[in-house]
Amino acid sequence: MQKFMGDGQQEIKPLARLTLTHSLAKKQTCPTLNPFNSHSPVSLDRSQPAVEGILLMQTIAPHDLEQLRQAGQPLRVIDVRTPAEHAQIHIPGVELMPLDRLDPARLRASGCAADTPLYLVCRGGGRATEAAKRLEENGFHECHVLTGGTLAWEEAGLPVTRGPGKVIPLERQVRIAAGSLVLTGVLLAHFVHPAFIFLSAFIGAGLVFAGITDWCGMGLLLARMPWNRA
Repeated sequence: MQKFMGDGQQEIKPLARLTLTHSLAKKQTCPTLNPFNSHSPVSLDRSQPAVEGILLMQTIAPHDLEQLRQAGQPLRVIDVRTPAEHAQIHIPGVELMPLDRLDPARLRASGCAADTPLYLVCRGGGRATEAAKRLEENGFHECHVLTGGTLAWEEAGLPVTRGPGKVIPLERQVRIAAGSLVLTGVLLAHFVHPAFIFLSAFIGAGLVFAGITDWCGMGLLLARMPWNRA
């Protein structure tokens, strides 16, 4: 039988009181986790494979990467742009490995372990992020994407190596190709047959898919074109 206090309140049993006290103690000792604080007490076990849908990918600012370079640390900085883009302008000392030819087995063969820091560079950050996802899926848990890519590096006044060639960046090539195909579909639908409007619809759906998933098949296809491999 449970006892009742004189004012009608139920008395807490000693066992229930002990359990409640223990729960409160756990809440008081549990640190508050701030996802925006780099000094948060959260520690990730990078010896375990990345959980599907959760990326361990990090970002690094241009000046921070340059400080590591100037400190003389051996760094693996990988440029995932096309050879033509790389030839036009790149960070000195980077290793060229285009996204469509990114090979985790090649990295392992060159001595990269699962916890080897890999610094990934592209034009603006999109392709480097895709490369980081692919590498993490293959067991590399120390991927760092250069924030803003080569554009941000150049705007920060950091050293670059320039080549004589001129090439349209891959992102602009995708926009030009997609716009041209949409326009072609509209014109063919008007002058030839209405069914050609599905060409425009297909391209539009592809762009929506690319925006949602951050995966662009047209970009990968264009990266294989001869003018981007020069």
